[in-house]
Amino acid sequence: MQKLFVKQSGDTVQNGGALRRWLYHGQRPNWIAKILNRVWATMASSGIASVHLVTLEVIGRKSGRMVSFPLVMVIVDGQRYLVSMLGDNTQWVRNVRASGGKAILRSGGHEAVHLEEIPASQRAPILKAYLQIATGAQPHVPVHKDAALTEFEKIAAAFPVFRLVSSQAV
Repeated sequence: MQKLFVKQSGDTVQNGGALRRWLYHGQRPNWIAKILNRVWATMASSGIASVHLVTLEVIGRKSGRMVSFPLVMVIVDGQRYLVSMLGDNTQWVRNVRASGGKAILRSGGHEAVHLEEIPASQRAPILKAYLQIATGAQPHVPVHKDAALTEFEKIAAAFPVFRLVSSQAV
């Protein structure tokens, strides 16, 4: 891979990592990222994007209105998961927790789902699988996608993971 940017610490960031961190400075999307997120959410909802790209709709904990977030869904051992690449301090994670896990998943259709937060002790293999398909998350996660599972275990508590359960199964 071509090396595009070098952090001050000497670590190499590949494929625009500095740009991705700028778009989410302070773990919040800037105005450009908000526009891009709307475009991706529309594409994910319609089903024309990747099978892994979905739109999560959840009631806003402050506004009480339905809020949409484009996310990457990873499938591990037949189970579907959503991962917060920016950690605990994200609006969608706070909203999901406030709603008791109740949400709508859109990807060419819509499905009522319940999101169950996975304990940190069980997140490592899911985080590793997530980084394999969500390459845009790599600049936000301090472990390389090909690192050993033990490295993912060290950071697992910092990155919330939710299992998607169809509401009919709840």
